[in-house]
This record gives sequence, structure tokens and C-alpha cells, in this order.
Amino acid sequence: MDSTNQEWSRRKFIATVSGAGAAMMLNTFSSLANNENADSRVAKIIAKTTGIDTHNHIDVPFKAEDFICQKYDLAGEIKKSGLSAICMTFQVDRPKLTEPGEAYKRFISCLDEMDEILKDNNMKRALNFLDLKKARKQNKPIVIQSVEGGHFIEGQIERLEVAYNRGVRHLGLLHDNQSFVPLGDIYTNPAQFGGLTEFGANVIKECNRLGILVDLAHCSNETIDDALKVTTKPILISHTGLNTQLGKNEKMAKMMMPRLISKEQAKIVANAGGVIGLWTHLADTPLEYAQNIRAMVDVIGTEHVCIGTDTKMAVPANSNAQSGNKTNTAWKNEKGSFFYTVVDAMLKSGFTENEIAKIGGKNYSRIFDKATSV
Repeated sequence: MDSTNQEWSRRKFIATVSGAGAAMMLNTFSSLANNENADSRVAKIIAKTTGIDTHNHIDVPFKAEDFICQKYDLAGEIKKSGLSAICMTFQVDRPKLTEPGEAYKRFISCLDEMDEILKDNNMKRALNFLDLKKARKQNKPIVIQSVEGGHFIEGQIERLEVAYNRGVRHLGLLHDNQSFVPLGDIYTNPAQFGGLTEFGANVIKECNRLGILVDLAHCSNETIDDALKVTTKPILISHTGLNTQLGKNEKMAKMMMPRLISKEQAKIVANAGGVIGLWTHLADTPLEYAQNIRAMVDVIGTEHVCIGTDTKMAVPANSNAQSGNKTNTAWKNEKGSFFYTVVDAMLKSGFTENEIAKIGGKNYSRIFDKATSV
């Protein structure tokens, strides 16, 4: 609402009501105007920001025959969210792998199906930072292809080049279940290897050579420390939270504790030039999420924090996925536009526009650019 229209509306209210009624109406009007101004500020920030969710699941069937007629409104959901891009993530170790070769078959099948999703949505994968910039300039949603867990490699390092040629630019080294050829210790499993394995180190080196960003989510502290000694490029931990920010649900907090990062470990990652993504878990409201972001920023600084929701941007139309798992409905009673909601909460929590731009996407873009530049 511009100032001319606002003043005209104020005069109109005064002309039609008087006394206490006028005061009440003017207070109501002022409240509405302030809300419109707040919404306008959020919209302006989003218009200037490359918003990226660094860990967003797009689950697809492992068999081509099960993918028939599956429709994902990926472009529509991303536009609705206010984000510019997501790291389009899938995993192949659930249900549990039972035989060698199975992980690779699942991996190729998932990529084939994601090709179809992108084609159906008239979207592309960003292969480098220039692709991200171009898509943002054209206001077109785009994805960075990510896989969570190196299970598909199965000891055959040349498969990383296959992944690269298929558009993968973001590799989560580990996931919940161990690979047939182990890469390192997982933070929710008993330690077996004392950190990163020799083959895990070789995978990181090959990712550095090819131009694939390495994501150390799900890695134990020892695995992270070893990986930081090996890598020549910045690394990411795409989805976690501080182990001091536990929320109000004690049962959930207990379950998530092994997946959270300590202040000391977060500082080690930041000091090595890494970036850490904050997920929406353990936050019941957008304001609690913004407070969790603030807590991480207070420990490692604005330059080393990003958004990594661990939610699902789009599911098939016939999916039974609960709304709470979906990015745009991460919290109850919200408008269903994730990044608008988060930016508003961050403004209310005292973040500046520059800080929001960095956390919203610039920090990830910086390390993505360095990782993919060869």
C-alpha cells in the first residue's frame, strides 16, 4: 500500500466514523498497514536472495514400473516456497540393501526417474555456480542433484565419474546404513573404523578432482575431522542443529541427540571453511527455527550457516506423505510458503537483510562454486 492510498484510506475512515469507533478503526487500519509493510519487506528480500534448501528429499520408487504416472509438482512447490533452488536429494539404503550391486541399480533408477521429473517440470540441474546465477536471473527454479550416502560406489571409484556425468554435484558421504565397502563411521552407529576409512578418503579426493561438493552429514566427529584433513575443497554438513537446542519434545530430542553437533565440533567445521545447515526438526514454530539459526550463528558466525530442512518439497499427487514432512507445510497454521515464513521469522528475530541473504543461499553458493570449479 503506497503512502497516497494509505492517507486517502485514513481520511475515509475518519469521515465515516467518530469517537471511540474511529480510534478503534484506525488502530485496526494501522495494524493491517504494518502487516502489509512487513509482507512487502519479506517479498523484497526474497526477490533479491538466491534461497537454497541444501537438503531436500525427492523420494522416487526404485523400480521403473512403479514410477509410471507419478507426478511431482516440483516447480510449483519451489515457486510457492520462495526458494530459488533445492538440493534434490535421494538415498538408496532404505529399505536395507541385501546384496552387492543393488545399491547401484537403485541409484541409476532414481536418476532416470529424476530426469523425468525435471523434464515434466521444465527444469534443469545446476552443474555449477553459473547455472545457479542464470536460473536466478531468469527467475526459474532449479535443482542441485544430491545423493545421500555413497552406497552406490561399492568400492568402484569410477562410479563417481558416472554420477558426475549424470549431473550429481553434491554427495552425502554417509547415511543411516553402512556401505558394503565402508567409507567411515556413522554418527548413529557404533564406531568401527576410528573415523574415515582409506576408501572414504579416496572418495573425497575423487570428488575434489571431479567437482562434487562433499556433504559430511551423518558422519561421526572422528570421520569429520579426518575428512577435513583430506579435502582440498570446502565441505558442507547439510542438516543438523546444535546439541544445546533441543526444543520442547523430550522424546524427539532424545532420538535426535546423536544427530546434533556440539559447539566445539561446529567451530572445527567453520574454521576449516565449511558451512552447516540447520534443519527444521526440534523447532515447533518458525520463530523457534529462527532462534536455532541464531544459536548456530552465535557460535560460528553468519558466514558458515545455511538452511538444510531435511523435508520434502514435492511428493506424488497420490502420495500419503504427511503434510508435516513437506517443506511448505513444515509448521502448522502457516501460509504454506516456506522461505517467506522463515525470512519473516528471521526479521522478527533481529537478523539483517544481509545476514538473511548469506544464510538463505550465499554461503552455500560460495562453497558450491569452489567445490565445482576444477
